[in-house]
Amino acid sequence: MARHLAQGAELGKTVTHAPEWRVERRLVPYPEAVDAMEARVAAIRAGTAPELVWLLEHPPLYTAGTSADPGELLDPDRFPVFKTGRGGRFTYHGPGQRVAYVLLDLDRRGRDLKRHVWRLEEWVIATLARLGLEARRAPGRIGVWVEGADRREAKIAAIGVRVRHWVTFHGLALNVCPDLEHFSGIVPCGLAAYPVTSLAALGIEASMERIDELLAATFGQVFDDPPIAAYDPAPTRLRSTRFAPS
Repeated sequence: MARHLAQGAELGKTVTHAPEWRVERRLVPYPEAVDAMEARVAAIRAGTAPELVWLLEHPPLYTAGTSADPGELLDPDRFPVFKTGRGGRFTYHGPGQRVAYVLLDLDRRGRDLKRHVWRLEEWVIATLARLGLEARRAPGRIGVWVEGADRREAKIAAIGVRVRHWVTFHGLALNVCPDLEHFSGIVPCGLAAYPVTSLAALGIEASMERIDELLAATFGQVFDDPPIAAYDPAPTRLRSTRFAPS
């Protein structure tokens, strides 16, 4: 586990200065991911583990957030459906979608959940800009939006966050190259009037490894305290060194 430890940790607790980064190359079952996040949130709160940014993909599934409307689950037998404590409504996860679970201590970073959501959106916007894609927020609609292939406004990334004792978990889902037809089993995020798109649907070819590199390169310019580790693609981890934006 990559760590940068402070000297003089109070009461034997570990004080960390950079998040651990974890990149999975397998499909992680949703219940396994939730259990791991729950345990890590408790450890961060106790001061025995560093913050965590966890990049992964799930098998095909639907999740129901705390505001989910049962009528928006259009095909309940298509994929497994999981109730989840994150905010929001129904969303889809599956292969080709980069999920980023972001476990940060807002006691250190400022107790401002709206700012945290803004930063998650800004992180995606900055990442897509490095691929030459202009992305934006939409007033009253959480998430990240682009001009779709038919020139209609389309959603390319969803945001869903939960906080416990001021430690964040869950995070965002960026559509890289998922099967967009899988979204037809739900009303994604309760927004029937807007389509969902992906980088692949927009004609932008990017491997998941490339997306991970860009997420690492832009994280520090958005979540600037503390600086993140420098990206090292070989061991699927990030080393705890100061990141210098390029």
